[in-house]
Amino acid sequence: MQTILFFSYDYTMLQELEKKEDRHPFESFDNEAGLIAYIKENPDSIVVADYDSVSHEVNDWISSDKAPKNLIILEKVPTLATGRFLISHGINGYGNSRMQKVHYTQMIETVSSSQIWTYPELTAALVTLNSNMINADAKPLIQRLSDKEKEVTFYILNGFTNAAIANKMDISTRTVKAHVSSIFQKLHVNDRVSLVLLLK
Repeated sequence: MQTILFFSYDYTMLQELEKKEDRHPFESFDNEAGLIAYIKENPDSIVVADYDSVSHEVNDWISSDKAPKNLIILEKVPTLATGRFLISHGINGYGNSRMQKVHYTQMIETVSSSQIWTYPELTAALVTLNSNMINADAKPLIQRLSDKEKEVTFYILNGFTNAAIANKMDISTRTVKAHVSSIFQKLHVNDRVSLVLLLK
């Protein structure tokens, strides 16, 4: 089981995050050196960083391409612009540091499964923002898909849910899920956000 590593210079925030975690072992760090030393010994750990207090360190990791393998960024007032920046630079999750425990648990499970987690508004913005045109470099990838899968991909890029896609295509939600799974497998992605980032 992966260890969760909380990183913040704000002691109160560390306490808040610790209260949400009841399924995984965890460690809390209020200094970067201790955190980095722990990650070297345990590279599969999931780092949950408080962007409000450690943004300088996180931005240094990103710019030097030294971010931990599993990195979640939380802040008190998440924004679409910050979220787009972080996700496009390989961060595994981004959301509100004051999220409810149920959302925290979902976020950890998603990132543990090697998927990207964002809050719904950001996911929708990422999808809609990049739906205008598929990147020319990605067009050969689309040829791997059947006509139906291409149609489902178009709807995903336009922010449609599985139920909405089923309604548009006059097929069952179960069939949509099967198409989505096939698309992910053929394009080697794990989730919708990764699909969007691949094709944008």
